Amino acid sequence: MSINMQSETFRGYGKRGTVNAQTAVECRFTQEAETVLSVHADAVLTGAETGNGEVRYFGKAHFSLVYEDAEKHVCRAEKGVEFSAVAKDELICPAFTARAKLTVENVAVRREGASVYLSALLGADIALYGDQTFEYLAGGDLVLKREPSNVLTAHLCGGAAETEDEFETEFIGDILQHAETVNITDTVVSAGTLAVEGEINLGVLALKGSDALVSFERLVPFRIEIPCDDAQYGCSAEARVSILNVSIHADADEERGKCKVRADFTLQADACVYEEITVDTVSDAFSQTNNVTLQFAETECGGSGEMQRVTERISGRCALSAPVDFSDVFQAVTLQRAEANLVKTEDGARVEGVAMATLLVLGADGTHRGIEMSLPFSIPVQAENCAVNVLVCGMSARQRQEGEIDAEATLKITLCEKRVLKAKFVSGAEEGELLPVNDSAVSVYIPRAGDGLWELAKSLKKSPEEVSASNPDIEFPVQEGQRVIVFRRKTLNA
Repeated sequence: MSINMQSETFRGYGKRGTVNAQTAVECRFTQEAETVLSVHADAVLTGAETGNGEVRYFGKAHFSLVYEDAEKHVCRAEKGVEFSAVAKDELICPAFTARAKLTVENVAVRREGASVYLSALLGADIALYGDQTFEYLAGGDLVLKREPSNVLTAHLCGGAAETEDEFETEFIGDILQHAETVNITDTVVSAGTLAVEGEINLGVLALKGSDALVSFERLVPFRIEIPCDDAQYGCSAEARVSILNVSIHADADEERGKCKVRADFTLQADACVYEEITVDTVSDAFSQTNNVTLQFAETECGGSGEMQRVTERISGRCALSAPVDFSDVFQAVTLQRAEANLVKTEDGARVEGVAMATLLVLGADGTHRGIEMSLPFSIPVQAENCAVNVLVCGMSARQRQEGEIDAEATLKITLCEKRVLKAKFVSGAEEGELLPVNDSAVSVYIPRAGDGLWELAKSLKKSPEEVSASNPDIEFPVQEGQRVIVFRRKTLNA
């Protein structure tokens, strides 16, 4: 090969893809539950390992059960279960690092004899990170058109933090159940540090008196500062925050009829800082002496972009899992949660989903019942490709007409942009036959209207600098009827 071509290799670390999986976890309660009122499950990841074609992940699921016994006493029970599961994808290799987020997608109840079984369907959203390399044409004897490519390189980091909240409520006898939802509101990247900010929505179901139920909630802000040597201003970041442990204590003051509640949280953040790097790649090339066949390659890098927040108050008629009437007394609304997706419509993007909660009522016969209610919503947003997280706050319910429940809730929506950078470039070239030699000292060409300097130079097999020097009065792109002159240096024999 007579033409010299030089290549270079980019070596980075990036997000290589995601894989999703589901697994079912079950727990057995032997308590004599006459009526199941409320069930809750959450899960914490304890580890994840990558292998050939799979990710094996481990965790602990925690179940809580609120029920009424045969004597109409409201009781509670809790249990934990360890689990392991596998997510499969042929692209996974042992060199990848897996970051998984667990969500409880559904909780079901079934009875077998005197036992109650709670089963949770756990979803795992697993991000995969690994080495990201590609080879690109960088120099040599070819005439090159350089168009730099932007790629995202990932820097993994993580950290833990503790936060607390203390508040006063009306007098309560016992805490029956609690649930926590995490909402990340911002990620702030500075030199050597990533700060993850957000809030925890703490919902508590408690027993007030002998048979009365009451629910209350608190929004607890948090901030986790994570050291990251590669973090710098201008970088973007994404994070996943899980609650490793929650401790709730209630001290009663019977004289004042008040109760002081203290909640302590242990948080774990798994984060990634994305740095945008410019690589000096080539988008086109040609030889002035030979035909060449170019080889092209493509690269795609995933990361995160800007975050935006939307707060919206929703209301409307609820769908119910069981009937109600005017003889029922509404006592508590608990386990507020939401499922939502970003949907593109003719009128723009919308966050569409359903807000859900468990409504606890006291019937005319003195027994409690738990009723699942769901309120659909559709909210317009200014977004394209985003991950959606919805926090449900202050959900309330009332019965205006018998058998029908109207609900209100505040939604705190966080949209995190899914950023994707794609680039196509010349990765190599194969030399072909010699080009025919033009012996003319001067040639005149009539280019196509609209041709740019590069297109014209490529068709003439001359460098852009040569074409510009020979035609200083021509502006590009060329106009209809313009002529281009090419001078060739001739060698005279003595």
